[in-house]
Amino acid sequence: MQIRTLGGDKLAVSAIGLGCMGMSFSYGPPADTAEMITLIRAAVDQGVTFFDTAEVYGPFTNEALVGEALAPVRDKVVIATKFGFNLNPDGIPGWTGLNSHPAHIKQVAEASLRRLRTEVIDVFYQHRVDPAVPIEDVAGAVSELIAAGKVRHFGLSEASAATIRRAHAVQKVTVLQSEYSLWWRAPETEIIPTLEALGIGLVPYSPLGKGFLTGCMTADTRFAADDFRSRLPRFTPEAMRANHALVDRLSEIARAKGATPAQIALAWLLAQKPWIVPIPGTTKPGRLTENIGAAAVVLSAAELRDITAAADGIVMRGARYPEELERLTGR
Repeated sequence: MQIRTLGGDKLAVSAIGLGCMGMSFSYGPPADTAEMITLIRAAVDQGVTFFDTAEVYGPFTNEALVGEALAPVRDKVVIATKFGFNLNPDGIPGWTGLNSHPAHIKQVAEASLRRLRTEVIDVFYQHRVDPAVPIEDVAGAVSELIAAGKVRHFGLSEASAATIRRAHAVQKVTVLQSEYSLWWRAPETEIIPTLEALGIGLVPYSPLGKGFLTGCMTADTRFAADDFRSRLPRFTPEAMRANHALVDRLSEIARAKGATPAQIALAWLLAQKPWIVPIPGTTKPGRLTENIGAAAVVLSAAELRDITAAADGIVMRGARYPEELERLTGR
């Protein structure tokens, strides 16, 4: 597995990480715990060193899963988790609002450390920007956690360029996590140039368009009520039918290279900048191996132009989030 560095602090991680959310949250019932522990450890065996979780995933159960799975190899891996929500009581999925007040950030850190079975959180992200708390106060609280040896690196998620700059002026931001893929390229306009100017790494979540870019979905695909995608405008039959032209082109390129559409989509992301590390998620061993294999797929300049042109030529149908969730991004 190739190694990439994120941010000015040169955080070294595998070129492909593993997003663990779907093992416990968002895509239907939680997967079997023992099977997911085996999967996470298989990822380590195949060279993955970067694992992503959050207290809201479950809530809490995903952090506990990741902590148990990685405890035997804790010194060999990088674990990222997140703060920023008031969570529903009694372990009920969901949240009651944003909360990035400094006292709350420190409480979350202590609880996450226990669930992750570790003495330090490698990357601590603000999950969503809280307009009720100045970002300088948030950065200051994380700075104190770093000084106390409880956190190594500060991260933001789905923040605007202005917020990134303000936070970075108080505490160096090592990495930004935001959605970025061939079907969501909004970060290219302002976010990526800002990250490049400040020396901040980018960790794209949903790099396979929540599964759409794998080529395994059609307009006839239906999602259960407890699958998050059932609420997303881009997963209506009409949107998937219109957007499938991009997947068709990826499939053509993949066949010519002896790869899969998912591998081409991930390889395209890796080729954009050397400080981009996508974190595709999966609960299937075969998909894990497939995603990891994308790091070995080399796209020529002509192939990259072809893929980008194909994406440029399609006006993607459907918003990525419902309005109430989209409002939480870009602040």
